[in-house]
Amino acid sequence: MAANRALAPSSKLAIEQWAAEDVFLGSEEKLQAQHCYRAMDFLLEHYDDIQKEVFWSTASLLNLTVDLIFFDTTNTYFEIDEPGPSDLKAYGKSKDKRDDLPLVTIGLAVTREGIPVRCWILPGNQHDAKSVDQIQKDLNAWNIGRVVWVMDRGMSGEENRRVLQRAGGQYILGEKLRGVHLNEIALRHPGRFKVVTDNLHVKEVFAGEGTGRRRYVIAYNPEQAKLDRINREKTLERLRCELDALNNAKRTKAQCKVLLNQSMGRYVKELKSGKLKIDKAKVKQEEKLDGKYLLSTSDQHLSAEDIALGYKQLMEVERAFRTLKSSLSLRPIYHSKDDRIRSHVLLCWLALLLIRIAEIETERTWANIRRVMQRLNLVEFLTKDGRILQHTELTPDQRIILNKLKIKPPKSVLKLDLTA
Repeated sequence: MAANRALAPSSKLAIEQWAAEDVFLGSEEKLQAQHCYRAMDFLLEHYDDIQKEVFWSTASLLNLTVDLIFFDTTNTYFEIDEPGPSDLKAYGKSKDKRDDLPLVTIGLAVTREGIPVRCWILPGNQHDAKSVDQIQKDLNAWNIGRVVWVMDRGMSGEENRRVLQRAGGQYILGEKLRGVHLNEIALRHPGRFKVVTDNLHVKEVFAGEGTGRRRYVIAYNPEQAKLDRINREKTLERLRCELDALNNAKRTKAQCKVLLNQSMGRYVKELKSGKLKIDKAKVKQEEKLDGKYLLSTSDQHLSAEDIALGYKQLMEVERAFRTLKSSLSLRPIYHSKDDRIRSHVLLCWLALLLIRIAEIETERTWANIRRVMQRLNLVEFLTKDGRILQHTELTPDQRIILNKLKIKPPKSVLKLDLTA
C-alpha cells in the first residue's frame, strides 16, 4: 500500500486491480482489499512503535543529523455534508480555503535532510499552537538527545516557548514583524548586517530585560526586498485608484472593504471628514521591513548564520506537505472512521519516507526515479513447452539507481515452468 501511494495512488479497493495488472509483488497469491484493511488495522495497533523503529533504522542507515527538528502542520478536508461523530473531523480554518467542509489536521516533523521523523493526526479545529505540547512529549519519549525545534510564526506563543525547552530542548521560531512590542523593539535595534551569502544577511540583537530578555536574529534578503518594494508599489497604485473613486461617494461597503483588505488596509487612514487617505508614515514603516524576517531562539550556542540557515530549511516541511498532497494524493480520503483515517495518513507517511530516502541516496527527483524504473518490465512468454517470466534488460540508468539504493538487480529469468 505504501508502494502504491508512491507509484500510482488509488483507493484500497482499486489496489486489487493495480496489484493484478500493473506490478509484480513476487507472489502468485492474489492481493485482495481485505488484506489491505487487515494491514491498516495492524498499522494502527502498532502506530507509535512502527514510527519509532522505522525512524531509528533509517537514521542509523543514513547517518541522519537529528539535532534540528522541523515541525509544521497542514490540514485536509472531506467532501461530505457533516462530519458525524468523530474526534478528528471538525470544521476549522482550512489551508486549502475550504472552510465549508470538515477537516483533519496533520502534523509533520522532519530532519534537516528532509526525512520525515514522525506524523501526527490531530482534530481539524485545533489551533497549530496547541499541538506543540503533544509533539514535544512524543519525541522526547524517543530519547533523540539534544533537539532544537524549528517552527514558523504560528507556534511562537509564550507557553510554547516554555514547552519546547522542557528536557533541555531549544527552539528557533519565526516571529511576527508587526503587532508585537518586543519584536518591534528588536527590529529597530541599530547595527550592521553581516553578509552570509548574496541573498542572506544577518544581524543578532537582544531585546527585553531580566528573564524576559530574548535573543533575536534579523535576516535580510536583498532580492526579496526588491520584490517587496515592487509589490507594495503595485498595491499603492491600486489603492490610489480605489480611493479616488470611493472618496467621491458616500460611505459604502466598498470603503469598508478597502479598510479591511489585508494588503491595502495597512496603508490607509481615515480622516475626520470620513474620507480615506494613504498613510505615508505607515508606508515608510513598511519600507523598513522589506526583505526581512525575524527569528527568536533560546539557544545561546548556535551562530546567527546557523540560526538563519536552519530556519530556511523549514521549507523541507512545506516540500513534504506538497508531496503528500500531490504525488501521494493524500486527498481525497475515502475513509470515514477515525481509525481508518489515522492508518491512511500513516501509509502516506511511509510512502513519503520511501520517496525522500530514494531522492537523497540517488540525488534525483522522485518523478525521475519513477519514470526510469517503470521502464523495467516483467514479460510473460507462453510457448508449447511451458511458461517463462523474464525481466527486460536493465538500462545503464536503471543500474545506477539500483546501485545507489543498494538494491540487488533482479534476475534476468525470474521463473521457468516447462511442461514434462
